[in-house]
Amino acid sequence: MAVPFDDIQSNSAPFEGPEKLLEIWFAPSPQHVPDAHDPKDGRIGLRKVPRHVWEDMLDIVKCKVLSVIDGHETDAYLLSESSLFVFAHRLILKTCGTTLNLLGLPRILEIAREYASLPTVYRCFYSRKSFMFPERQQGPHREWKDEVAYLDAIFSNGSAYTVGKVNGDHWLLYITTPGEHSPLDRSVSSIDSLEAVDLEEEEEAKINQDYTIEILMSNLSPGAREPFFSSAPPTPSEDASVDPASGSGRTLSESIGISDLFPPHLTTLDAYAFSPCGYSCNALLRWGEADTKEESEETGKRGEGYYTIHVTPEEGWSYASFECNVPLSTSRSSTAKEIPDLRTLIRRVVDIFCPGRLSLTLFISSSNNEDVEELVGESAIEAAQKAFKSAMMGRRPLSGSSSGSDAEGSEWLRRGRRYRRTDKINYEFGGYDLAFATFELY
Repeated sequence: MAVPFDDIQSNSAPFEGPEKLLEIWFAPSPQHVPDAHDPKDGRIGLRKVPRHVWEDMLDIVKCKVLSVIDGHETDAYLLSESSLFVFAHRLILKTCGTTLNLLGLPRILEIAREYASLPTVYRCFYSRKSFMFPERQQGPHREWKDEVAYLDAIFSNGSAYTVGKVNGDHWLLYITTPGEHSPLDRSVSSIDSLEAVDLEEEEEAKINQDYTIEILMSNLSPGAREPFFSSAPPTPSEDASVDPASGSGRTLSESIGISDLFPPHLTTLDAYAFSPCGYSCNALLRWGEADTKEESEETGKRGEGYYTIHVTPEEGWSYASFECNVPLSTSRSSTAKEIPDLRTLIRRVVDIFCPGRLSLTLFISSSNNEDVEELVGESAIEAAQKAFKSAMMGRRPLSGSSSGSDAEGSEWLRRGRRYRRTDKINYEFGGYDLAFATFELY
C-alpha cells in the first residue's frame, strides 16, 4: 500500500500492512431486505446508497475512494487503504495502516437505516491479524481489549476470540450471534430497537451460507517485492478519465500473474499501483453463466464472488494479503481450468509473493461444513487443513508433467521453497467453523 496521509512527511515510517476487517450483515440474504421485491434500477438495500454518502463515512475512517466496479450483486470500492464491498444486505470494510475502521461503524448503521430501511444488525464480524506496529495505532485500535470494549458498547451479544499463539502470529475475531438488533446508545444514534429477524433454523441454514479464505503473508522475498516499486510517477494518459495508476496496476497484475489467479473471462479486475510503492486490487468473479438453471441449482456453480489483494512491499515490514469468498473445492478436479481448487489457488498466490511467513484461515458457515461432511464423510474444515498442508508441504510432482496443477508444483520445486507448519487450529463458533494454520520458510 501507499504511505498513509499522515506519514507522507516521513518515507522511512513503517506502514502497518495487516488490515482491520469489519463485516456487517443487516439481513440473512438479499431476499430479506425490505424492498427485495420492488427493485429500483436493479439496486436494492445498501446498494442504493449514493457513492458520496460512503465517501463521507470513509472520511471518518481516514481513507478515500480511488475507483469502483459495479457487479451484478456487489459494488467493489478500491480505497487508498484497502477495500469496501457493498452488497444489498451486508457490507465489508477492510482498511490497513492507521485507519480508524471501527469509528466508521456508527455512521454505517445510520446509513443502513436512513438509505436502505435496514435499522437492525443481523450479524457483525470484526477480525484482524496481530499488528506489526501496535504502538502506531490510534483510538480503539491501540489494543485488542479496547477494540472489544468499543464493540461491546454497541452490541450486547458479542464474543471475542484469539486464535493462534499470543507470542506469535495470531488472528483476532469478534462475532455476534444472529438476529440481535443491538441498537447504538442514544447519545450516538437514534436507531430504534426493532424485533430481530426471525427465521426457522432450516430456512436460515439454506440462506445464510458464507465462505471466506484469507492468505496473510509477511517477509516477502526481494524478487517478489521488487515489481511493486515504481521508479517514476505514472505517465499521464491521453484519456483524462483514466487514472494512470490504475493502468499501471492492470499492467502489473498481468505481468506477475494476479490476473490469472482465476480465469480472466470470468473476472472484472480493478487494480492500482501506488507511488512510490504499493499495490491494491479488487476483482469480481461471475461464473456458471453457461450452466442450465437446473444444473446451477444442483451444483452451486453459478454465482458472483470477489477477491482482493493488498501489498506493502517495503523491506522490514513487507506484507501481502489475499481474501476471497468464492467457495472452492478441497479436492483436485478437472474443472480447475474454470475455478481452481483450494490447494491450487493457495500455491498460485504464494508463488507470486514468496513469503517467509504466512497464515491461512478458512471461515465457513456451519451449514456448508455439514453439507460437505454428509457428502464425503469429512468436514470442510478438516478437508481445508489437508489442502493447506498439501499446498505448502506436500510432495511436488516432477517437472515435465502436462497438467496445469503439476506444472505449478514443478515451478514450486524449481524455486526450491520449502515450508513447515508452525500452528494448526480448528475452531467452532456460533454458526461458523474456522480452519487456521501458519507456515514459515526453512
